[in-house]
Amino acid sequence: MPSRSNGPAADMQAVRTLALVGAAAAGKTSLAEALLYKAGAIKACGNIERGSTVSDHDPLERRMLHSLNASVMHLTHAGTRIHLIDTPGGVDFLGQSLPALEAVETVAVVINAATGIEPMAVRMMAYAASRQLARMIIVTKIDAQGVSLAGLLADIQATFGRECLPLNLPDAINRQVVDCFFNRFGRSDFGPVEAAHRALVEQVVEVDAAFVDRYLEEGDVDPAELHAPLEQALREGHLIPVCFVSSRSGAGVAELLDVIVKLLPDPTEANPPSFMVGEGADAQPMQARPDPSLHVLAHVFKVTVDPYGGKMGIFRVHQGTVTRDSQLYIGDGRKPFKVGHLFMLQGKDHLEVARAVPGDIVAVAKVDDIHFDAVLHDAAEDNHVHLAPLAFPVPVYGLAVEPKRHGDEQRAWEILGKLAAEDPCLRIEHVAATNETVLYGLGELHLRVALDRLREVYHFEVRTRPLSIA
Repeated sequence: MPSRSNGPAADMQAVRTLALVGAAAAGKTSLAEALLYKAGAIKACGNIERGSTVSDHDPLERRMLHSLNASVMHLTHAGTRIHLIDTPGGVDFLGQSLPALEAVETVAVVINAATGIEPMAVRMMAYAASRQLARMIIVTKIDAQGVSLAGLLADIQATFGRECLPLNLPDAINRQVVDCFFNRFGRSDFGPVEAAHRALVEQVVEVDAAFVDRYLEEGDVDPAELHAPLEQALREGHLIPVCFVSSRSGAGVAELLDVIVKLLPDPTEANPPSFMVGEGADAQPMQARPDPSLHVLAHVFKVTVDPYGGKMGIFRVHQGTVTRDSQLYIGDGRKPFKVGHLFMLQGKDHLEVARAVPGDIVAVAKVDDIHFDAVLHDAAEDNHVHLAPLAFPVPVYGLAVEPKRHGDEQRAWEILGKLAAEDPCLRIEHVAATNETVLYGLGELHLRVALDRLREVYHFEVRTRPLSIA
């Protein structure tokens, strides 16, 4: 897929990171396509049914017409690099969705206007809040027949709080959305824009007493002066912006890009990631600083394994600068590896770059020892640095697995291990009491997809059966 990238942004204030989360069929993948197209990162919008989207590039995803993996993309808008992660919406694939939260400043909960708020949206909103990430809501398919957007906004506020306020409002007559943060004039499907503008300004100034006094005295504050309190409101969860968009018609897409660039936090403005030093009860908080001149701290939030090309680790840089010549340690490993080739990803396509600064999401390939949740660093004193662990659901749905061909037991174990390396919610175990190899996952669909991958990617056939009772 063609890309107009010309290397990572040198200025952290010109980097944004955004994870698209929410239920299956919320419109995340189509929204990613619309954003990439509008920003000029792709020549045309792909189509899920035709299997031509940037993010759903896995053959299984194209066959099932649903995202199964977290997919990393990037684009540039108004001189700002935006890293996007499209995540699966099924609960069986939380092992792909949750780690994306570790790589971004902002989590965008995507809600389909036609289906409303679904349990996955509630779940991901709670996860994002627990990691102290900025949150926003993007309502898609606003031009669907028979939807009540005003009713949906009321549902959103009832479910997630009155701090959920629209940054723009739909205008069906003109097939567009109307900004209500920088603009206070005009009408929308919800009525006059001024009421929404006042609600936003009042919510933002509440975090700063000086602006409260000015607002009470003058009746309004120029939104251009509210950047610092707006970022504070986002950090503290005092404001959860709501944006409206139609990926099909393009309504609201350009406006959403502007919101991402102008209003969402950059790496210097967000709450710092939850790094820790030490293990167990002795672990102490440590704050990474988004400074490119410091020693490197980066976190591997996704691993892919190619049957022929080996492992690829996808990581977010939190501190320092990674270059092709960087020598990086993996966790407490004693031997560093040389980066050699550093990539930005556009779905399945790799674009080689010279360096990555705090905020950038990049990848290294053919590093055998790299693994999920590893901290990459270039200083010996960081050997015991790690991120506070994510609360993954426990994989309890199990099947006994055995190779169809006698004598392939060791190979089966190795390939299952590669699948588990890509998904922290897959677990393999040998049960000595029954002499069974057991594959555990989050549900029947989760294991079915894993076994399909075993067959289609690794060309390895197995038999499965329910677990024996020891």
